[in-house]
Amino acid sequence: MRIIRFHGENRLPQLAAVTKENLIYPLPFENILELQTYAIEKEKTTAAVLQTIIADSIPLPQKVEELELLVPIEAPEVWAAGVTYRKSKEERNYEATGGNHTEPTIYDKVYAAKRPEIFLKSTKLRTVGPTGTLCLRSDSNWQVPEPELGLVLDEKGKIFGYTIGNDMSCRDIEGENPLYLPQAKIWRNSCSIGPAVLLAETVDDPYSFQLICRIYRNQEKVFEETASTSQLHRTYEELCAYLVRENVIFNGTVLLTGTCIVPPQDFTLHDGDHVEIEIPGIGVLHNSIKQQTAQPLETM
Repeated sequence: MRIIRFHGENRLPQLAAVTKENLIYPLPFENILELQTYAIEKEKTTAAVLQTIIADSIPLPQKVEELELLVPIEAPEVWAAGVTYRKSKEERNYEATGGNHTEPTIYDKVYAAKRPEIFLKSTKLRTVGPTGTLCLRSDSNWQVPEPELGLVLDEKGKIFGYTIGNDMSCRDIEGENPLYLPQAKIWRNSCSIGPAVLLAETVDDPYSFQLICRIYRNQEKVFEETASTSQLHRTYEELCAYLVRENVIFNGTVLLTGTCIVPPQDFTLHDGDHVEIEIPGIGVLHNSIKQQTAQPLETM
């Protein structure tokens, strides 16, 4: 069972459940957190609550593709885990050494370490949803999308849903110095999530998700690659445990779990590109790419 948000009557946000048959049923809640709270109060699973509502409802006549989708959950914070796949480790090493990787780097060490790399990626106002526009930094010449599975968490770090995330990254900035990671990851419209939240209680094997990334330029596909969460080096529970350790986590926080899909090393996103990230069972996250205008630096 998937949960979506879209512009409903009078363009007001509307929450809805989407069945496996792609039937859309409006829900009497403003957001997924209200639905979650209601299920807890009724001492039922979220899926059971939805089944009760659906049994007495009439589905919408539209298809999901015909709706103007919004971000499925307004996550107060989006966190991300890095170097959780071997491919990610290899690419980080290339960024840091220019391909001259002869000695172990910090990325080799964090890949093998007990403690994972976790960093703040975005906030509600920096995050866009499906069909939203992602921006390129004006001071970077090597920028790529990072397709990732997102874990939707409650305030205790428990997973109650899965979504898709695009953890945009400036490879040249991070490669210049690992301490530049925040600047390589966080800027205006540098993150997107959506198009739906798939309820965790309805997923049999969360390590069998297939991720597909496609990039289009001038309406022509210039990149496509597929990977699987089965390649993940760490468990979701491990990542969540370190996120909540000595930390305050808000209900509805999203944790992106890392990427194992990376475009070729000579590829960078351009103004006007279009990125699609698909996870069957969750949907397709569509985002257009826009180049930001360089702003003059002010000195004190």
